[in-house]
Amino acid sequence: MAQHLIVLPILLPMLTALGLLLSGQVPTPWQRRASIASCALLVLLAVALLVKANSGTYSFYALGNWQAPFGIVLVLDRLSAIMVALTAVLALGCVTFAAAGDDSRGSNFHAIFQLQLVGLNGAFLTGDMFNLFVFFEILLLASYALLMHGGGKARIGAGMHYVVLNLVGSALFILALGVLYGATGTLNMADMGRRIAMLDADSSALVSAGALLLVVVFSLKAAILPLYFWLPATYAAAPAPIAALFAIMTKVGLYAILRVKTLVFTESTALVFIEGWLWWGGLATLLLAGIGVLAARDMRTMVAYLVLVSVGTLMCAAGMGSTASTTALLYYLIHTTLIAGALFLLAELIGVQRGQAGTRLVRARRLRQPALLGGMFMIAAVAVAGLPPLAGALGKLLLMQAAEGSERLWLWPILLLAGLAGLIALSRAGSVFFWASHKGEPNGPLTSKLQLSGVIWLLVSAPLLVILAGPVSSYTEATAIQLSTPYLVSEALGLDVILPLTQGDQP
Repeated sequence: MAQHLIVLPILLPMLTALGLLLSGQVPTPWQRRASIASCALLVLLAVALLVKANSGTYSFYALGNWQAPFGIVLVLDRLSAIMVALTAVLALGCVTFAAAGDDSRGSNFHAIFQLQLVGLNGAFLTGDMFNLFVFFEILLLASYALLMHGGGKARIGAGMHYVVLNLVGSALFILALGVLYGATGTLNMADMGRRIAMLDADSSALVSAGALLLVVVFSLKAAILPLYFWLPATYAAAPAPIAALFAIMTKVGLYAILRVKTLVFTESTALVFIEGWLWWGGLATLLLAGIGVLAARDMRTMVAYLVLVSVGTLMCAAGMGSTASTTALLYYLIHTTLIAGALFLLAELIGVQRGQAGTRLVRARRLRQPALLGGMFMIAAVAVAGLPPLAGALGKLLLMQAAEGSERLWLWPILLLAGLAGLIALSRAGSVFFWASHKGEPNGPLTSKLQLSGVIWLLVSAPLLVILAGPVSSYTEATAIQLSTPYLVSEALGLDVILPLTQGDQP
């Protein structure tokens, strides 16, 4: 059983989805319990993978027993274990929230939700470039259906833009893979990185073109400027549990960039251009997203721009390319994904109790549970704005300490200004929702236990990441160190290893 552990995060939601599809379209108590139980079991599997990966060795699963580089392999290292665990924790909160009634607004919600997890976990575990494309398509197809769950003009309009942009991205993805396969003759990531180091000048130029095209595709999915304009309207229009799950979607693009940058293109001449693109694009995203947060007049839109603020922060860290910056990136990634998901769910609870005004920042009727919702909003606002004593402050501090030389002159003021913009916008939203003059008596529905459980499950990560800051930061630091030695992957796969050049070596 232990040797099959790596494939179980893909098989479990796949089999759950199949069972749910066969059981009917309308959500029933049995379907809801099955979906929640599957996500809870996925959390336990993710914990087991974290423990397994903590040994520092690479684990592989050869599908069909076809060995690399000819067969498709799943790869477990610390990075993929972190991403699978993050997906599982986020999914459990989202599906618990949705089981309170959001799932009944359309058909086959839970089955499609599980298929989304198949795509996400597969993308994080695969060691093959084409298989990465396949899992991207699975998660995107599921996300199209989930985004338009329940219908509505705004939702369908945003969904159409989302579909068209991702279809273009998918076409560019397969084109980039064709270029890279033509130059290297392989699609296994470790083998491709090994072969790129041996290419002549002409082939290296072709690989650089394919690498840059691939990074553009991943940047579209990660929503980095100038490729982020689809995100605010899309996330604001999505159903609350789906918008919360989509908090991990931009991280898929970031993960793919981080993976190919450290494993595939580490010896490519394109690496300097990739890091430059991430650094300057991240700074620009951070700056304009901060302005978007201030300009937002709806809490859903505001949270969507806060997601973009986190994207800019993470891209800057990826662009710096040091072990310290990668350590900060991973710690901050865990925090911001879970808190953004909690904010989307919390926005739904606030909007329902405010009547027709919803989440718009205007006067409306009083909330029925102002103390409960206000307390949760305060915790989420402090965490996402990066204020002490919660994890957001620690993540930003680690990132600022990782910046060196001229990087500090750019990163520090822009990062702090974006944090200030978020603090101002969230303070304004809190004042409107909980302190401003109201019209009308409260008559919205009370928050259900399932909804409350989903929000608290995600929100508790803010204090937990501070309490467990030592072991979590140690794990992320070990992950960053592991990413800096990509030749060990080839060694573990039994491929010919090409060691990185040292200062005394001649090219």
